[in-house]
Amino acid sequence: MATLIGVYRADAGVLADLRRRIGRLIGSHACWLSQLTHSPSKPTEQWRGLESAIQDEFGHTFSLTYRNRRTPEQEAASSGREPCLLIDDGEGHLSMIVDWNDLELAHGDVARFERILRSKLLMY
Repeated sequence: MATLIGVYRADAGVLADLRRRIGRLIGSHACWLSQLTHSPSKPTEQWRGLESAIQDEFGHTFSLTYRNRRTPEQEAASSGREPCLLIDDGEGHLSMIVDWNDLELAHGDVARFERILRSKLLMY
């Protein structure tokens, strides 16, 4: 079983959270991953449904992290290319499976992102 690791183009913390909330309100927050995973304050139902469907079909689980909370291995695999989705094969090998271009193409639409992700997983 692999783990899909979403890396936000944002840092964790109280001030960072406040900046993100303000950015969402004025439309200047540009993390395509967070537009898929969260409404203003919590994961969306669509995202939770996607997580469940991918786990049921492929056996992969999801994990989400902020830039400043990545492990050294995650940072090496994603630094400067956030937001993105990494895949950890369970044996310590990390690869980027979805890059920021793919996330931008989804344009905040979970169904569109699901099609992109499924095509990547079928090729993986």
